[in-house]
Amino acid sequence: MKADCVIHRAHARGVGKLFWMPVVVLLVAMPVQAQYKVIGADGKVTYTDRPPAASAAKITSLRSRGAEGAPTDPALPLELRQSVSRYPVTLYTVTGVCDPCQSARQLLRQRGIPYAEKQVFGPEDSDALERLSGGRDAPTLAIGSQMMRGFAPEVWASYLDAAGYPRESRLPVSYQYAAATPIVEKREAAPRPAAAASRPEAPAVPPPPSPSGIKF
Repeated sequence: MKADCVIHRAHARGVGKLFWMPVVVLLVAMPVQAQYKVIGADGKVTYTDRPPAASAAKITSLRSRGAEGAPTDPALPLELRQSVSRYPVTLYTVTGVCDPCQSARQLLRQRGIPYAEKQVFGPEDSDALERLSGGRDAPTLAIGSQMMRGFAPEVWASYLDAAGYPRESRLPVSYQYAAATPIVEKREAAPRPAAAASRPEAPAVPPPPSPSGIKF
């Protein structure tokens, strides 16, 4: 069953009444710092708790993320890299006409939020969305491990503020958002081994006649 494209106004009102409680929980759950491994042009390896400035060095994030989101791009401004590494943003949408989904994309892009978009392409994706968020609503927004079902601009903005995302876009002019991908990764079936070539059966050899001349 395909996820329904709905706006949860009642849900948004309920979340708004209890707004400060989940935001406090989000702040408490923040890790202290992300860790990075930096390999310089001379091959020297250093480790740091602060995201290094963009350079020719190879930068690798050593922190595992609780939710799947946009990768940490060294070309992003420092404040964006910090938020992306701590609280990656993932937008769950559906295919076809979905006005709330489009509004959600516009909100994130106008604010300059790097995000990954996961889309419901079939029943497996719909089931996966329900396991992740507890429902089949689109759009659903994940900020780190926090799931918010239904498009609620004010609530989303508050959580993005709490996660440290800038209120105005800081994205480089050349930044491009990746295309939406299925929620469930599609894996190609392993090729079956070729069937062994059939060998012609050897003709049956009649048993030698018994001394009495009787054949069995």
